[in-house]
Amino acid sequence: MGDHARPEILVSTEWVSAHGQDEGVRLVEVDVDTIAYEYGHIRGAVGLNWTSQLCDEIRRDVLTLEQFEQLCRDNGISNDTTVVFYGDNNNWFAAYGLWQFRYYGHEEDKLRIMNGGRSKWISEGRELVQEIPSYPAADYKAVEPDKSVRSFKEDIFIHLGKQDINLVDVRTPAEFTGEVVAPPGMSETAQRGGHIPGAVNIPWSQAVREDGTFKSYDELAELYRGKGVDFSRDTIAYCRIGERAAHTWFVMKYLLGMDNVSNYDGSWTEWGNLVGAPIER
Repeated sequence: MGDHARPEILVSTEWVSAHGQDEGVRLVEVDVDTIAYEYGHIRGAVGLNWTSQLCDEIRRDVLTLEQFEQLCRDNGISNDTTVVFYGDNNNWFAAYGLWQFRYYGHEEDKLRIMNGGRSKWISEGRELVQEIPSYPAADYKAVEPDKSVRSFKEDIFIHLGKQDINLVDVRTPAEFTGEVVAPPGMSETAQRGGHIPGAVNIPWSQAVREDGTFKSYDELAELYRGKGVDFSRDTIAYCRIGERAAHTWFVMKYLLGMDNVSNYDGSWTEWGNLVGAPIER
């Protein structure tokens, strides 16, 4: 296993069942389907809506530092809280939520993802409730953003044509080739299809098993190395709006232990609309 891999960042459904309501632990559900939480969730979990609570609703951006602090306070999350994320679609947006918490400095030792997410919890016949929990407001103090986990278009441009980084496109093969611009039913799109020159296509879904749990270190290492990823290089992952790329960022940074991995959350909806940006198909 990689020297910097952190497999303990994954917790099992059994662990969540036993400890999800412990003092100092907060379960956080983040789903692609923003109303799934209302139909039923793990007892004690708070639900965060990625379209309204995990992004700035005016600017195309993540939350501001002040908005992030308020979100944590409102959900009873302090700097000392162990935050356990889970969600649908094999933890797409759970990983996005964790990425944003890491961006604002929440300690790695206090971040977790429930392996298998919502689907594994349900498949095991575990309890879902509709009761919305309420927690006393907590004190939260964020730090200035950790820019090492986030990339911008400028960071892509300086590497174009150099082949000196791993640029990983985690979308479907049809999106990568430009056959489609976005998956069916998705409204966030771009004017052009294709991929960033020099990118390798490793769909996010190849990192998980059929039950939604993450593959082993050896399986993941074989997958990424087999596609030409050099673990010693800086790595930038991207997708369409940043959530699938956050999933791959999580895999590379914590399950594989790669040091310098970032998420280009502007992703294809930015690059495919940029005047003058080169595109390959």
